[in-house]
Amino acid sequence: MHTVVLASGSKYRQSLLQKLNLPFETCSPDIDESAIVGESPEDLVQRLSIEKAKACAASFPDALIIGSDQVCVIDGKILGKPHTTENAVSQLKAASGKHVTFYTGLTLLNSATGHSQTDLEPFHVHFRDLSDSEIQSYVERELPLDCAGSFKCESLGIALFKKLEGRDPNTLVGLPLIRLCEMLKEEGVSVL
Repeated sequence: MHTVVLASGSKYRQSLLQKLNLPFETCSPDIDESAIVGESPEDLVQRLSIEKAKACAASFPDALIIGSDQVCVIDGKILGKPHTTENAVSQLKAASGKHVTFYTGLTLLNSATGHSQTDLEPFHVHFRDLSDSEIQSYVERELPLDCAGSFKCESLGIALFKKLEGRDPNTLVGLPLIRLCEMLKEEGVSVL
């Protein structure tokens, strides 16, 4: 049995991976996450998921390494983590009444064999029309400053939405577990 490594310091991704009840280690990859000029959001997250997995391979030469990256796209523009209350309010105002797409790149790298699987999982969020007071109240109560798109769907953020569309709700939090289970199975690891 290979060691499973999550190439992420994200507490959200760690919490998601714990759902599979597999023992795992974490490794925080130190990579440049900047987009390349002309790079699409879809290509960006796939490339970064690969780079994150590869960045941890030297430390774990006989492991299954999970790399994941996510962006939020509104009106063709990538939104990052807001980091400040003002930015969070601004992001939610921009999302109000709109269809927002989250793209998550997922890579599973077998560092012993070099075999790698990479995929892209989209997830669509349809926001309700939000009043300024609703946005302000939400940001003050939840403080989603470390979340792309400025919300936490796993808690009060669900009240911001009209509809969610996607194959796996875990994708919205940052780790597509359905697809990951398929990738692990291809490497001979069953979670059941």
